[in-house]
Amino acid sequence: MLDVVLGLQWGDEGKGKVVDVLTPRYSVIARFQGGPNAGHSLHFDDKSFVLHTIPSGIFREEAVNVIGGGVVMDPVIFMKEVKGLQEAGIDVVSRVKIAKKTHLILPTHRALDAQSEAAKGKDKIGSTLKGIGPTYMDKTGRNGLRVGDILAPDFLTRYEKLRTKHLGILGNFEFDFSSYEKEWLAAIDELRAFDIVECEYVVNDYIKNGKKILAEGAQGSLLDVDFGSYPFVTSSSTVCAGACTGLGVSPKTIGEVYGIFKAYCTRVGSGPFPTELFDETGEKLCTVGREFGSTTGRRRRCGWLDMVALNYSVMINGVTELIMMKADVMNDFEEIKVCTGYIINGVETNELPFESGADITPVYKTFKGWNCDINDIRQYDKFPVEFKEYVEFIEASTGVPIKIVSVGSDREQTILR
Repeated sequence: MLDVVLGLQWGDEGKGKVVDVLTPRYSVIARFQGGPNAGHSLHFDDKSFVLHTIPSGIFREEAVNVIGGGVVMDPVIFMKEVKGLQEAGIDVVSRVKIAKKTHLILPTHRALDAQSEAAKGKDKIGSTLKGIGPTYMDKTGRNGLRVGDILAPDFLTRYEKLRTKHLGILGNFEFDFSSYEKEWLAAIDELRAFDIVECEYVVNDYIKNGKKILAEGAQGSLLDVDFGSYPFVTSSSTVCAGACTGLGVSPKTIGEVYGIFKAYCTRVGSGPFPTELFDETGEKLCTVGREFGSTTGRRRRCGWLDMVALNYSVMINGVTELIMMKADVMNDFEEIKVCTGYIINGVETNELPFESGADITPVYKTFKGWNCDINDIRQYDKFPVEFKEYVEFIEASTGVPIKIVSVGSDREQTILR
């Protein structure tokens, strides 16, 4: 069977830590979509790591890590990540397999990304400017280059052809990528040392042979290109169905679906955020939660937990187990609010609106805060009653059990229920 772990909000939910904690149960960890716009942070043994492309099982010696065909890869960023891990003593090459169908982010894709964002002006979507959108556009436009292409004798000819096409689109847009291109071509050479595989055959053979697989998603469900807050979304399928298309597996192989959410909400970049706070409370969530992007360093927008959005994500993903992160950030709050519905045009609803720009007034339920330090608690029954009321309200609202609660960034600060 293949279990799936994914974010249920706008990304940054803490997926890296969860995958690292869950990995001992699995033989294979497989990233199924997204690119280096992802930033999965892990903290253990007084060390910190941020993974952008490599699956979060890389720190477990016995785990195989697969980068699926639904992923887009920048060879430069990937090799920098590899070398950082190698300096920490991790044998990355022996632990990672890369799908031939993984699409390559070219230096000119980064230029196209910058051009597109600049053209949008005040309507920009908040792209990380890493070339992810244009790469997925080339993928769907049937122009892209894939990792498997680097094994072909005429790879440079194929590269030059796509590069020329991009230069024609860029026109007079100023963007110097010459030095990056040199790095990129060198990284391509280094990439050939990896096991480049027919991912769908490899993963299905693992399933057939009884190996347990954990499919790791990037970003969050509310950034899904089809079901997120369009157009303020990413360019890939971040929901559970994306595991099937990104790895080449049948829906019937999917077992558990672990849905990760923060005890509050955050969002990076533009787009709707009904519960966003612009006051001291929002600033406190940001400061205490250290809410700055692990990929971009940008300050995250912060707000109360949104049950309308969370229930939507639970529904479209078929979530079987919930995992609540960063509950400790709200240790010192006298009261905590949760959005239980929206008022749109004077009518209360529990459904996300089609229009991302809809005028939404959140309906809140107020809880008494636990107002104490829960970071060192390791058993659920030791938590204060106010905290347990908060957890159990979310369970009742979603109809899904919260099986893991995180009260800190370290591996040890993870309570299994």
